[in-house]
Amino acid sequence: MPSQPTLFQADPPAGPGGDRPPTDPDRGPPPPRVAAMRSGRPWWATLAGWVLQPWIGLKIEPQAPPELVDARPVCYVLEDYGLSNALILDRACSETGMPAPLRPLPGDPLGRKRAYVALSRRNAGGTLALATGQAPPKKTHSESLARLLEAHREDPALDVQLVPVSIFVGRSPDKASGWFSVLFSENWAIVGRFRRLLAILLNGRDTLVQFAAPVSIRELLAEDLPPERSVRKLSRLLRTHFNRLREAIIGPDLSTRRLLIDKVLASPPVKEAISDQARRDSSSPEDAWKKAHAMAYEIAADYSHPVVRSASFLLTSVWNRIYRGVLVHHLDGLKAVAPGNEVIYVPSHRSHMDYLLLSYLLYTKGIVPPHIVAGINLNLPVIGPILRRGGAFFIRRSIRGSALYSAVLAEYVAQLIAGGYSIEYFIEGGRSRTGRLLQPKGGMISMTLRAYLRQPSRPVLFQPVYIGYEKLMEGGSYLDELSGKPKEKESIWALLWSIPKVLRQNYGQVVVNFGEPIPLSELLAEHATDWDGRPLSDEDKPDWLSDTVDAAAQRIQVNINRAADVNPINLLALALLSTPKHAMGEADLLAQIALSKTLLAEVPYSDRVTVTPHSPREIVAHGEEIGVLRRIAHPLGDVFSVGDDDAVLLSYFRNNVLHLFTASAWIACCFQHNRRMARDTLMRIGRAVYPFLQGELFLAWDEDGFAERIDRTIDVFLREGLLQQVGEDDGGILARNAGQSDEVFRLRAIGHPLQQAFERYYIAISVLAKNGPGTLGAGELESLCQLAAQRLSLLYAPAAPEFFDKSLFRGFIQKLRELGLVKLDQNSKLVFDQRLETWARDAKIILGRELRHTIEKVSPEAVRAEEPAPQA
Repeated sequence: MPSQPTLFQADPPAGPGGDRPPTDPDRGPPPPRVAAMRSGRPWWATLAGWVLQPWIGLKIEPQAPPELVDARPVCYVLEDYGLSNALILDRACSETGMPAPLRPLPGDPLGRKRAYVALSRRNAGGTLALATGQAPPKKTHSESLARLLEAHREDPALDVQLVPVSIFVGRSPDKASGWFSVLFSENWAIVGRFRRLLAILLNGRDTLVQFAAPVSIRELLAEDLPPERSVRKLSRLLRTHFNRLREAIIGPDLSTRRLLIDKVLASPPVKEAISDQARRDSSSPEDAWKKAHAMAYEIAADYSHPVVRSASFLLTSVWNRIYRGVLVHHLDGLKAVAPGNEVIYVPSHRSHMDYLLLSYLLYTKGIVPPHIVAGINLNLPVIGPILRRGGAFFIRRSIRGSALYSAVLAEYVAQLIAGGYSIEYFIEGGRSRTGRLLQPKGGMISMTLRAYLRQPSRPVLFQPVYIGYEKLMEGGSYLDELSGKPKEKESIWALLWSIPKVLRQNYGQVVVNFGEPIPLSELLAEHATDWDGRPLSDEDKPDWLSDTVDAAAQRIQVNINRAADVNPINLLALALLSTPKHAMGEADLLAQIALSKTLLAEVPYSDRVTVTPHSPREIVAHGEEIGVLRRIAHPLGDVFSVGDDDAVLLSYFRNNVLHLFTASAWIACCFQHNRRMARDTLMRIGRAVYPFLQGELFLAWDEDGFAERIDRTIDVFLREGLLQQVGEDDGGILARNAGQSDEVFRLRAIGHPLQQAFERYYIAISVLAKNGPGTLGAGELESLCQLAAQRLSLLYAPAAPEFFDKSLFRGFIQKLRELGLVKLDQNSKLVFDQRLETWARDAKIILGRELRHTIEKVSPEAVRAEEPAPQA
């Protein structure tokens, strides 16, 4: 395998220690205008810059600020005045070839012999306040901005462009900085000179300078507003820009836990719920208020910036020890749209590491960590308070039956959204034990939507995130649960006991892919066409609310799958689990991995799917290195295999990416028991079966899109020699090779992961048919299908753990109802007609005769209670 990747790769590094080199050979010398403006800086600026230089390390965004400006004069806008800010700005402009800020503009319209202004001043009026005992008058705008606008009115030839510049000193101190450095890192307060000096001395090596797109003064003046209104509008626009960017970089201006809880308890919905609770309990309003207060304290996060910073130091060491690297993709798109939006992170949930990784990743990439919804089971001694100070807020697993708790939780979420706090939650409800995305639960999405509808002032953006692992820390416990053991309850002792074991393991590489964001406004425009944009009260329950929640949940899961990563372990699992003994010769294994990579490249799933760049041979070597594969030497060629327990765990990683191979697996399944098939027949049955696959695997296309992917995949199979086209009639006849050729072996391996889905579908149809219409309810059918699948796995061949998962049967039955193939009668029993038999006849094309016979034989009939004997 190639050398170990750098932890958290995404954007190219700026230089040693985060600095940018003072010169860029690709950029070339600065334009003459810029060079002239950079010459002749004030002597004091040169001296102060020389003193400050050893303490400051700059990271400049974007990497080529000169592209932001043209030949017009440039005036920079800072959030606040300060000598350090002026010197940092001057150095950033010097390193990037921008005009110097410490030289006056042409004609010096500011009257201050410089080319920058600021919206506020550190400690402005502080001396006056101390001397007089009165607060200084509040300024509504910068006087320098007013002078600059007035100069433009007097001189029509003057055309200055304003470039807002944000400076953050010590946003992310390195792990050697310690707690003291954290205390003086960047925050929302405008600090004094001494505190700023300490911040530079302790954290100046991590200074971020961010240039924004220029603002045209001439365009603002063209609106022909009165002078005072023009200045106020410009100040407001600039201040909004700075606030949004600061919120995106270091997070919202955090209130204390106590103040947030006070807002929750003072809200009308919670007050009403407290009154109702008092009536139900026949207790005093004070007792009901205390109960609500205890619930709010049980829920609320207690975000602590020092704790987050300190945890980041610790986690850096942990990640470097247990992972070979964490790769990040498509984060730039989120950073571009995050300012001004309420971001709801909705990642896949496969490990307890998910929320730690995502929060740490966002923090190291310059985005404030979100508040995270966590189960109350994680509120353990010691660990719970740390998680709470890291932004976690704890909710009970079930809130049904407690109207007061529901009101408190909903109001807390609403206060977070109204306050601009980003939130993270897992809509699957719990960690997936099979590697598939679970059917989503809409509770938190509904709370988010209700909070937005109550105060639709800040747009909401759902951000799907795919997190892919090569090895799971919980793999052993998942294996126990899949084999029938009950889930172990979390405890502090079990956690402490597991730490040494975890730190000795190699868990391979982790990939975090950011999917396509989903604006809530788009969902509302599609499903809430009669909503006029005005706030809705908590009592309003429009008909479209439920449909919008369901649509959001489904689209989130689809977009998570569209951002999947295919790692070496995924490809090894796809190949090795397709054989009865989970073993392959080396040449066959390499060829199967190569075929999978070819399919991903020739028929890409989406532009956000990432695939390991390693060659098949490197992938096999990596599997050996982290202990997934076992090599068995043999004179006729080495064989690779996995043990039975490892095979169950590998099915998890196969299921992570199963959706990417749906079209190719469908085609291969059609030729498992058929030598030939008309292309049109293959397409027709594919369209018929697609709704069931789509519901189970959260696929991204409609039926036409799936048919188009089948068509493209057939062309790849023809080129690879897996199929041949025999004739042109009826779209052509497709045929596979006869006998047991290498091509047949590879085709069977591609189809194997999807084969058991069709077996489950046929089990459900067979159980329905055997019991007849009007006999079984939906719940009864689920239970009988699960029993039949378990027995089939014992009699026929070992199956994947999810083969007899009741939730998958539930999803299939629900889809049958949505398509009208089965219906509920007046007794809530399932009835069906001839169309179901037609569907079952198509299924026979996919399944072999022996397997069909076995399924029909093991399909149980409902046990009917005997009528009681008449009483004597």
